[in-house]
Amino acid sequence: MTSSTERPNILWISLEDTSPRFGCYGDPLARTPHIDKLAAEGTVYRNAFATAGVCSPSRSSIITGMYPTAIGTHHMRTEHTNPYTPELPTPYFPVPPAYVKTFTEYLRAEGYFCTNNFKTDYQFASPLTAWDEDGTSAHWRHREPGQPFFAVFNHIYTHESSMWGNLMRKSYGSSSDVSPVTDPDQVTVPPYLPDTPKSRAALAKYYDLIEEADRAVGALLQQLEEDGLAENTVVILWSDHGEGLPRAKRWPYDAGIRVPLIVKWPGVVQAGAVSEQMVSLIDLGPTVLSIAGAAIPYHLQGQPFLGNREEPRMYVYATRDRYDESYDMVRAVRDRRFKYIRNYDPQQPYLQWIKFSHHHPMFQELWRLELAGQLEGDARILMQTQRPAEELYDCESDPYEIHNLAADPAYQADLGRLRTAMDDWRMQYDVWGDVPEEQMVRSMWPGGIQPQTAAPIFIAINSQNAGIEPAAQETFDEPTAIWLHSATQGASIAYTTDEGEAPRWKLYTGPIRLVSSGRTTIRAKAVRLGYKDSEEAVSSFVIVGRSQNL
Repeated sequence: MTSSTERPNILWISLEDTSPRFGCYGDPLARTPHIDKLAAEGTVYRNAFATAGVCSPSRSSIITGMYPTAIGTHHMRTEHTNPYTPELPTPYFPVPPAYVKTFTEYLRAEGYFCTNNFKTDYQFASPLTAWDEDGTSAHWRHREPGQPFFAVFNHIYTHESSMWGNLMRKSYGSSSDVSPVTDPDQVTVPPYLPDTPKSRAALAKYYDLIEEADRAVGALLQQLEEDGLAENTVVILWSDHGEGLPRAKRWPYDAGIRVPLIVKWPGVVQAGAVSEQMVSLIDLGPTVLSIAGAAIPYHLQGQPFLGNREEPRMYVYATRDRYDESYDMVRAVRDRRFKYIRNYDPQQPYLQWIKFSHHHPMFQELWRLELAGQLEGDARILMQTQRPAEELYDCESDPYEIHNLAADPAYQADLGRLRTAMDDWRMQYDVWGDVPEEQMVRSMWPGGIQPQTAAPIFIAINSQNAGIEPAAQETFDEPTAIWLHSATQGASIAYTTDEGEAPRWKLYTGPIRLVSSGRTTIRAKAVRLGYKDSEEAVSSFVIVGRSQNL
């Protein structure tokens, strides 16, 4: 077992639907003392971006280190069901290539205790092999003494739905609400949204929710201090995508994909620093592996931005495809200054029917003013019934991305450079972007049936048994190794020797060695991302005679 004194512990603090409206990012209205303190002890990254402006595609890239379009997780809500749109090829779980794993498997194989508390939302079911603990009680405090940990805590109440009610709180067992604190008259409404009392109230509530998230961050950091772990723990704070406002969430504009990223690594990362380095959230997994000193599989498409394998990037990429009920196809590439957006369906209006978004007060204000003939200026951007085929923005001088420079002769060199960068990226990583979703699903779920992983079989090996045939319910008079094997390509195996309804599943990384006298019952399941878990396989083995090392 790797000692925590040899490898750092790693704590992820994940926020929901959060743009960098923090004091440490220069927002004077923010009340984020704990996050600001974390920033003062670490480095603030000003150019961090999600691969998509919406939860599931973004989180799928984070947990796999793969672009959503490369593994078929680019459509939002593949588990989606809507009685008004039964023609969609849903529900289904995308099936990535066989070699794609959650990167936490690689950490677990290195001896790390991996926990997730508690949101997943990966577009596929969280596999048994991903986490040692996955749920509302998951915590680093449950690890073995001296075991290094990778712990994830997800704060969900900054979700867009919290701006219009208690949906998230009711869904997750809390009926309380945040008391209004922020003065609506003090908020700055983006120019592409209607500046009305209703809009200001929604944005003011968002600031209150961020303050609540800050308190949650403070509580976790306090727990590290209480446990004496603060000096040997890398803390990484991020959000899955940008804020839940119209033209932000679900869009590849900076409001939808630019996220906070703060890293504290005592003695390694400079305290109080601000980095302009380009980072994509797809880089988080490879970076954790780099920090842990673990091997980074070649197929991972993210690039470590810290650790012994640091690899700077020039561009970040983002996508928009079917989100809930409505199809779209938008691709974006950004460097430190410019953003290039390509609309593959320019005949489409900006606002399509995505039922969930209609709850938002600002969305309702857009339509109220538009229908009354009172919506003017930049606030009408989203009401356009067609889009330009290409958009180019100078994000330094035009942070709200209002002025499209694609037709400006002065910017043709930058337009051409970013076009080429996008074309190159699409050739390598946009595997499923041009494939109709129905066709993709047929290839992943033949006949509309979710494939199932083959159940593990048990193979016993010792001096008398060469492991040629599967074994079951056998007795041996010498130390024996039990191999687990699944015939499904790319399958991972979880096993336990615990009895009862809530066993702790271990990641199978090699033969299970039975060296002591007595009976051992092994339960095992095989999993593959997007597949149905195998049936549980169970077998008991008895070792008789004296104990010895194999």
